[in-house]
Amino acid sequence: MGIKKFIQSVGESLGLDEFKKSSKKKSVKSLVKKLNTRKEETENLLKTKLSKKEKKEKEEELKIILCQLKKGDKIIDKLSSN
Repeated sequence: MGIKKFIQSVGESLGLDEFKKSSKKKSVKSLVKKLNTRKEETENLLKTKLSKKEKKEKEEELKIILCQLKKGDKIIDKLSSN
């Protein structure tokens, strides 16, 4: 997955409309930071009492977030090595 496509897909999946178009590394770092925040919020919600349907949805959301975090970390490593 390319850097631009990653930024676009994460922005769309998280509903982030207001992130600045700056350097690729800065944009990816910003998105990773927002993903970490979303991950913490989702984990906290999972600790509360939820219906089975809501819990399943939040678990799926957490899996997606974790996958995107891994991709973001790889991209940051790639950009840092250049």
